[in-house]
Amino acid sequence: MSEIRLERIHKIYKETRAVDDVSLDIKQGEFMVLLGPSGCGKTTLLRSIAGLEEINAGRVWIGDKDVTDLPPRHRRIAMVFQSYAVFPHMTVFENIAFGLRMQKLAKDVVDKRVNSSAELLHIENLLERYPSQVSGGQRQRIAVARAIAMESEVLLMDEPLSNLDALLRLEMRAELKRLLSEIGSTTVYVTHDQVEAMSMGDRIAVMRSGKILQLGQPLDVYQTPVDRFVGGFIGNPPMNFVTAEISGGDGVLMAGVEGVGSVKVDDAHTELLKPFVGKPVTLGIRAENIDVGDDAPEGDSLKARVLVVEPLGSHDLLTCRLGDEQLKVSTRPDMEIKAGQDIRLRFEHERTVWMDPDSERTIGM
Repeated sequence: MSEIRLERIHKIYKETRAVDDVSLDIKQGEFMVLLGPSGCGKTTLLRSIAGLEEINAGRVWIGDKDVTDLPPRHRRIAMVFQSYAVFPHMTVFENIAFGLRMQKLAKDVVDKRVNSSAELLHIENLLERYPSQVSGGQRQRIAVARAIAMESEVLLMDEPLSNLDALLRLEMRAELKRLLSEIGSTTVYVTHDQVEAMSMGDRIAVMRSGKILQLGQPLDVYQTPVDRFVGGFIGNPPMNFVTAEISGGDGVLMAGVEGVGSVKVDDAHTELLKPFVGKPVTLGIRAENIDVGDDAPEGDSLKARVLVVEPLGSHDLLTCRLGDEQLKVSTRPDMEIKAGQDIRLRFEHERTVWMDPDSERTIGM
């Protein structure tokens, strides 16, 4: 059994709460991503699972065993670090075999595991080379192969792709997802890259200031962020935020943006927003959930001016002025919209997120 259970983990450095009362259950075979900006506590939490950090309070369970007080070597884990951490004086084969030899396994077992993990990572033709004779992407594959060869119950990965260029990261993301699906390891993966998190994780735990703000499947976190920070952190471009005032009655509410128009409140949010009538709210909307067109109804659209047009091939990204605020809009590349042009924007009601401007939390969550 290789599920992981964290019970109220605390880690304090002097007066800094690096991990602040975090509880988390990770299922056997699950790919869990710890996502957040630098300094949010994600690496400290990973190191607490590994036993590389001594926690101040809480318990760590791997399977049915409390490993809180056990050293890393007794936790049946393997780690892949941001730095490749390969030995330059050893061949690729010896690098992969290093942990196995430390366990004093038989030669035939070592050979079998090294060759098997090398084949999974497509580096079987590099086994006799030295790290200086292979590329950066291949060195990262060596580090992953070494961890895989250990056949540990849990695989912990700390930003393993951040040192690679964009093309290699794209390739390695797909390779890692395929590989970990094949071997079925319980994986905890730390990253600040929300694209990695979205594309690889079964679930994402978004962290800030030592706490988990939101835990869920990638698409759920993307479409319905729990607060403004999560919405602004996940997505490229980030979620747009617009200040609006709720008005109306008789079961129909409108959100007005001063000087540029108003949008309807969808039925699912009408009851939730009634207490905000006459008050401001924050409206969250993704760039791809905004429609552009002169045929947008004036009673359910906003007037904006295009400031910048960025052609990105598959779509154009517009930066628009909306009253006193700016927002990003994704459009088809054949729409031929130009900077300085006035356009009308219609928001997809079912993809609109409403937030309390004081707490910055999503209303109804």
